[in-house]
Amino acid sequence: MLDPLARLMGRRPLPVKANVEIYTWQTCPYCIRAKLLLWWKGVGFTEYKIDGDGGARLRMAQRAEGRKTVPQVFINDRPIGGCDDLYALDRQGQLDALLLTPAEAA
Repeated sequence: MLDPLARLMGRRPLPVKANVEIYTWQTCPYCIRAKLLLWWKGVGFTEYKIDGDGGARLRMAQRAEGRKTVPQVFINDRPIGGCDDLYALDRQGQLDALLLTPAEAA
């Protein structure tokens, strides 16, 4: 749906090699914003929708070093944090390097 708009706006997807995972709630605005940045960069990712699933939230918190808020983003199994953390990495110019690193090299 957004692909024609992306082409008009000059979106250039990255040749992503990393394994990207994101834990979300369906209606969470921060989750939507984080997914939008990943989409804009052309990143394919695995999404775990954990709405109302206490077990999934517990597994996420274990992986995320105790963080229980959504979204939680992982790149090559490394906990990145939430939406603000993801955008901060992008502003600092560090996100693209993480996304271009193959999972087995991380």
